[in-house]
Amino acid sequence: MEKKKKVIGFGASISSTSINKRLAAYALGFFQEDEVELVDLNDFIVPVFSVDCEKENCPEAVKAFLAKLKEADVLICSMAEHNRNWTTAFKNLFDWCSRLDLKLLQNKPMLLLSTSPGGYGAQNSLNIAKTIFPAFGGNIVETFALPKFHENFSTEEGIIPAELRDAFENTVAQFKEKIKEVN
Repeated sequence: MEKKKKVIGFGASISSTSINKRLAAYALGFFQEDEVELVDLNDFIVPVFSVDCEKENCPEAVKAFLAKLKEADVLICSMAEHNRNWTTAFKNLFDWCSRLDLKLLQNKPMLLLSTSPGGYGAQNSLNIAKTIFPAFGGNIVETFALPKFHENFSTEEGIIPAELRDAFENTVAQFKEKIKEVN
């Protein structure tokens, strides 16, 4: 029998109505056989990174976020997008974390997602993450971008259009197959 994995998911946004947090939560629902946890980045708010602040002290929230990543066997991250880039809050937390641990993503298998209200589904942010994360220990196994979140997703049904739902479910199935040996 396969050992339960610890799967941690989060949306890379601190919005109280984060659609990326909702997409990460939806994805976690496909890991019923595992121990899952949805992390809220609002629990890890830190001052704007600067070398001056870094000399003073590293915020406890940075250490707590790194500890959360360390306890995971698998990461699900849904990238939000502001002005075709990462959200400031996520980038800031990422910067702080990388100063303590350059390989902060610790080669954990990642399901990398993104969504936005627009038709591109935050793929700019996702593509930046696909480029940057490997340098920081990101082991991106599968990716999926959901366009037009408000049209294509409902809390009750999840992803609504059959072709997008099938594509998402196929991505998750492939991801799960590729990470079977992870403990």
